[in-house]
Amino acid sequence: MSTIEAVGLTKRYGRVLAVDEVSFRVEPGEIYALLGLNGAGKTTLIRMLLGMIAPTGGRVAVLGAAVSFGERSAWARTGYLVEAPAAYPELTVRENLQVIARLRRLPGSVDDVIDRLALTPYADRRARALSMGNLQRLALAKALIGRPELLVLDEPVNGLDPAGVVEIRTLLAGLAREHGVTVFLSSHLLAEVARLATRVGIIHQGRLIQELDAGGLDERLRRRLAVATRDDAKAHAVLHTHGYHPAHDVGAGLVLTGEGAIARPEEVATVLVEAGVPPTKLLVEEEDLESYFLRMVGADDA
Repeated sequence: MSTIEAVGLTKRYGRVLAVDEVSFRVEPGEIYALLGLNGAGKTTLIRMLLGMIAPTGGRVAVLGAAVSFGERSAWARTGYLVEAPAAYPELTVRENLQVIARLRRLPGSVDDVIDRLALTPYADRRARALSMGNLQRLALAKALIGRPELLVLDEPVNGLDPAGVVEIRTLLAGLAREHGVTVFLSSHLLAEVARLATRVGIIHQGRLIQELDAGGLDERLRRRLAVATRDDAKAHAVLHTHGYHPAHDVGAGLVLTGEGAIARPEEVATVLVEAGVPPTKLLVEEEDLESYFLRMVGADDA
């Protein structure tokens, strides 16, 4: 049984089509990351998954239960963080968590999640005195009360410093790997997604335009061999006569995209050295996830 199954999920606001017939599955223990530009439909989709808003069309099931507006049957087994973190400002960290645990009738000790989110030094501090990063930790702690089977997280590392980002990445990876927790998250930190997610979905203008297994991402990223010499015009001619097809790229010198050159850059170097134009730069460059994403949504020239 899939942890999340969405079929033709659609949401309209008047004439605006925010989510357009999105279908996908998330399996137990997966870390599924949803990538999209601002306004692509990520938060709207997450709110439909949680039953916070009603879809215009389609259906979604979470943990085997059909989700409908106001339906809460799966909430006791689901931890979530949607949009900006919120807290009762006059209550302490511990009191905020105790309130949430009582309202949602969740089992487990709040001290456990306080420790896991490194909030112990702030447990008795009022929420209004917390930094943005610690407010985010508090919001994540709320999501982890009761040891949920599913975590649905909208931008979970917003406001955290680099050390905090690594801590949350390690925590989420450990929950999935060691406890079988399924994680569904949206994020604009593409480097973090590349390190954490087992599968990536790209949403653009409300449509899910592509899904990628993390293991297959490398095969889709563009690679090129960047070459610089003291005489690029001569190097261009030399390479062309040896069957290569270099192109000029402002700032990068010569660029070769053929698989032979990328797989065997030492042969390119030998050709140039023997022709008297040794390379001053010879580097295989790989497209990162951000560049790939922008290329997929047609924003790479923006």
